[in-house]
Amino acid sequence: MKGSTKTFTEFEFEGWGDRKVCENYDEHFGTVTIQSVEAMLDAADILEHCEVLDVCSGPGYAAGAAVERGANVIGIDFSESQVRLAKKRFPNAKFELGDATDLRFEANTFDAVVNGIGIPHFEAPDLAIKEAHRVLKSGGKFVFTVYDTPQNAVGFGILYSAIQSHGSMDMGLPAGPNFFLFSDPKEGVSRLEAAGFESVHFTSVPQTWNLSSPEQLIDAVENGSVRAAATLQAQTPEAQEAVKTAVTNNIGKYKKGDEYELPMPVILYSATKTAPE
Repeated sequence: MKGSTKTFTEFEFEGWGDRKVCENYDEHFGTVTIQSVEAMLDAADILEHCEVLDVCSGPGYAAGAAVERGANVIGIDFSESQVRLAKKRFPNAKFELGDATDLRFEANTFDAVVNGIGIPHFEAPDLAIKEAHRVLKSGGKFVFTVYDTPQNAVGFGILYSAIQSHGSMDMGLPAGPNFFLFSDPKEGVSRLEAAGFESVHFTSVPQTWNLSSPEQLIDAVENGSVRAAATLQAQTPEAQEAVKTAVTNNIGKYKKGDEYELPMPVILYSATKTAPE
């Protein structure tokens, strides 16, 4: 990865275009992110007959749950592999390829736009926020989630601490925004307000990652992520072994019975598009 000439967008697009990565994400991280879906839909006031756009729909969790509420939903993702997976899992919802920073929809189309853990994957997240604002109807809500800081989302904290101690976080990946940029509420609120949103709120939603072994955490990252996987895989063999040992040592305090229960909260933002004066 060192010396890569790819842009961050190209890097993300290539990584999430891999069917196996998407399936492994669904198997590992999907069990976590699905836990905040209902809170996201509640914050967006999604009820029967609402027109909803699920941006970065991934395996389709939010779109599928919104359909169960009787909403009319379109899920978009830039990954064809994710779109195929979502269509298979939730055949009653509509899914299609789409660019969150350049939506094909007319202005004032949707009652709600939701985005689960998608914002950190944009090279230009402000463009995605502005596009969400554009396609919303007056009074419509934009709701999105991001993982909390590594100190609180301890699955990431354990891994990144181990890499920082025994390897390097600077492995020549294409430059992109900090994955935890929006974990700072000041950052999220200011960017939403700059895009024209009002009544901006944020809250923490608890989630728990249940693992059967420390090795499952490493496997999830190596096979079900893109940026974190590339960082881990680029370490020297010696560093990789040291990282795995550190993860095993540090995860022990979260063991309860036969499982490890890792807190993985998200920050949930909600904002409203108000009518122009």
